[in-house]
Amino acid sequence: MATQYGRKAILSRRGLMAALRAGLAAAYMGGQSTAFNAAAQAVADRQIKIVAFGDSLTAGFMLPPADAFPAVLARALDARGHRVEMINAGVSGDTTAAGRDRLAWAVPPDTDAVILEFGANDALRGLSPLAARANLEAMITALKAQGAEILLAGMLAPRSLGEDYTKPFDAIFPDLAQKHGLLLYPFFIEAIALKPALNLADGLHPNARGTAAMAAAILPQAEALIARVKARRQTKG
Repeated sequence: MATQYGRKAILSRRGLMAALRAGLAAAYMGGQSTAFNAAAQAVADRQIKIVAFGDSLTAGFMLPPADAFPAVLARALDARGHRVEMINAGVSGDTTAAGRDRLAWAVPPDTDAVILEFGANDALRGLSPLAARANLEAMITALKAQGAEILLAGMLAPRSLGEDYTKPFDAIFPDLAQKHGLLLYPFFIEAIALKPALNLADGLHPNARGTAAMAAAILPQAEALIARVKARRQTKG
């Protein structure tokens, strides 16, 4: 009987030790998992650098810097709880060719995301849609190569130019977005087009109320852009 009870005691102690080892291992692995998840989340939540790269519609023609589109959008994103650094890299009068020429120094290599907005001046000057497409695609390729996520801000050509011009021009933006897997906001000035109260006296550029309307309209796509940056960060670990 004593031997039987002794064996039971040994088995009981062995079972207890095994359970303790299993519990410790689980706790250790759980701690590792928690630490890894916390680290990954910290990386994802790090401040995001966004460059708004475009022409006068981005630059804030005739507006104080605080009323330019990038600044207004940055405030809207901040109000939604996003930690962003927004850089206004807009230059009034720029065509797609001018944007292509200054891309290398206008967009820092550590940029997380770019709102790419060109094309209005090409259309207003009746420049070649084929050339505009090639310039935009070159910029997209370069930005993707440096690891930036892209929100492509589309443009429509003035209807007065006729279908032979407007049809190939209008197609540039959805075609490039689909080809390169980009987020697309189809018509950058949709919120203000043909609305005098939201435009400067020239009827082409937004006033302060206009940039607020534009920022509110594009906000969901800007948040989708941020989500892509965070997802990429988590993937990289």
